[in-house]
Amino acid sequence: MARFNNKAAKAQPTSRVTSTGRVLRTHQGGLGRERDARSELFLLAVSHLASQRTFYETGADRDDRFVTLVRELAVHDPSWTAALLGWLRGDGNLRSASVMGAAEYVKARLDAGTTDGPANRQVVASVLRRPDEPGELLAYWTSRYGRNVPKPVKRGTADAVRRLYNGKSLLKYDTASKGYRFGDILNLVHAAPDPDKPWQGELFQYALDRRHNPDTALPPASNRVLVAHRELMAVPVAERRAVVTAPDGAGRLAAAGLTWEALAGWLQGPMDKAAWEAVIPSMGTMALVRNLRNFDEAGVGDDVAARVAARISDPAEVARSRQFPFRYLAAYQHAPSLRWSYPLEQALGHSLANVPALPGRTLVLVDRSGSMFFSRLSDRSELNRADAAAVFGTALALRAADADLVQFGTSSDRVRYRGGESVLKVLDRFGDLGGTNTSEAVRAHYRGHDRVLIVTDEQAAYSHHGDPTEQVPAHVPVYTWNLAGHRAGHGPTGKDNRHTFGGLSDTAFRMVSLLESGRDGVWPWLG
Repeated sequence: MARFNNKAAKAQPTSRVTSTGRVLRTHQGGLGRERDARSELFLLAVSHLASQRTFYETGADRDDRFVTLVRELAVHDPSWTAALLGWLRGDGNLRSASVMGAAEYVKARLDAGTTDGPANRQVVASVLRRPDEPGELLAYWTSRYGRNVPKPVKRGTADAVRRLYNGKSLLKYDTASKGYRFGDILNLVHAAPDPDKPWQGELFQYALDRRHNPDTALPPASNRVLVAHRELMAVPVAERRAVVTAPDGAGRLAAAGLTWEALAGWLQGPMDKAAWEAVIPSMGTMALVRNLRNFDEAGVGDDVAARVAARISDPAEVARSRQFPFRYLAAYQHAPSLRWSYPLEQALGHSLANVPALPGRTLVLVDRSGSMFFSRLSDRSELNRADAAAVFGTALALRAADADLVQFGTSSDRVRYRGGESVLKVLDRFGDLGGTNTSEAVRAHYRGHDRVLIVTDEQAAYSHHGDPTEQVPAHVPVYTWNLAGHRAGHGPTGKDNRHTFGGLSDTAFRMVSLLESGRDGVWPWLG
């Protein structure tokens, strides 16, 4: 009789987030599992906004844990850590964590005197993707380690400056509110102009003049954006609204690189219908999404609104903007006008492009406990991790061939939906369910499903039945999507059909299909 070579034999793939086998306690007192250092750092990094507290950890405690892990792995596993930081700022689209991480990576390696692995300079340059980020990194470094900035940090920053600085970026980001102005950064890192950008030398000089001699600084005649901006600034205040309403008003604002924030200051008055309609053509997709309510309040015309709706729901624009899916939920809640509902639903769908259409029967459990509600996604957002969990859980259920969607906390219940229904409408059926009895929720709703997906912060309460993953037969995959990055997980991970992903975007979901096709899940930057 064949013991191994039969039709039931399947590959048992592994995934990268891995348990050590050591048992810990969750913040809720449940039995938890320790993860190895790389796994803990990855889950923390993809859910980490600098100084942002959660229900269980202060912002300072999370920052300290993040820094400790980065510094440890920068010395002992530099190639992996450098790859994480570059991916975190790129596909991961997280700015603060990657900037902090790069600074601590360099500091740890300099302190340890190690030179193996990726160059410190390259790691610094890899996380600086937006023109204000060289100043962010230098401000972080000097606030922690003083004004003695080491050469790798200076050189990596200089590489980024040459890549990022141009006329429009100077107008948008070189403002008096910044501690490090463009001129300060150029003085500190001694960035030479890019040989392939002959105009950059004059731009650098103008940035220095703006910083040190603002009253006499003149933009280079070769830079049309800066010249147009200076001409616009010279228009008397009393005549500025006439500029906006002129037939070429939108073109002049765009040519001068005037953002909507700068336009509000330039007008020295309210942003009315004419002002919004003039600046909307040159606004980015993210700015459009964040200002939908302002457009309504100003009475922006239906023809202009239709063009805004087309842009924010265009798949290419959504991909280019790299917004997290829950941003569209925030816009929907903030601007509930019917003319934005369908475009935002479309945009949300495009932003969830990686959510798989799972075959068979799937159980999706969404954590709606108090800790998820308390933990806001950022200091500037009213959304919380419970909202994000509901977005992703609902999208999974709607894409799956046959799914049961469940919300859980102290108690649990099914969330009803119809195939093809709007994600945003289904979200209205979620509530606040108190504690975190994850094991009981799984036991109550698992009925021979082909897989279980749990979207949670993993801080489960104690259950005499064991951890949540033990409530499912060993041959059935259980996927945990961690949204908070706490140290202890609610169950084992990495093998034996138990896998944990992390983050606030949908990219982790592509791992489900890989694992079920018998291939090992890899770190996202290797996939």
